[in-house]
Amino acid sequence: MPPKIRRALDALYTACGAIAAVAIMAIVAIILTQVAARYFGFAFRGGAQYAGYAMATASFFGFAYALQHGAHIRVSLLLSVLGRHRFWGEVWCYGFSMVVAIWFAYHACLFTWQTYKFKDVSQGLDATPLWIPQMAMAIGAVVFAIAFIDNFITLLLTGKSAINEGGLEEPAPAVADIHAKRGN
Repeated sequence: MPPKIRRALDALYTACGAIAAVAIMAIVAIILTQVAARYFGFAFRGGAQYAGYAMATASFFGFAYALQHGAHIRVSLLLSVLGRHRFWGEVWCYGFSMVVAIWFAYHACLFTWQTYKFKDVSQGLDATPLWIPQMAMAIGAVVFAIAFIDNFITLLLTGKSAINEGGLEEPAPAVADIHAKRGN
């Protein structure tokens, strides 16, 4: 993959990770505001709904970032058993995941569009137009699908995925090594 495209995709995944982090901080701020509101005796309407929207934003924007950093649960144990056929196992896994991610992204976008078209609002007193928080789900799903497409194409072109595993999936140490470290 050309270096400019690789840098752009990595920047996109990093930006999504940053948005997910901001959404998590928003959840904390909303919860603290609710606690303060109860303490001082005033109502913070819609706080639970907004925390839920922020949770969905954190989740969906975090998917692609987590995938690119090897934080998702993968099937490495099964793939390692395939030996010389591991490449084809990875092709199947990325291909299948890519199709599912594209399907989900399409339906997330369609659902968000329908919510906008029908002017659906939340059931709480705040009456938030639901397409606004659903937009985060749709964008996050699209970027997640792009990440799978990226990894699938990279795997086909180079023989390995673009995932930065960072040692997350190293083999477990032997039981003897664990006992030796403990001094048993």
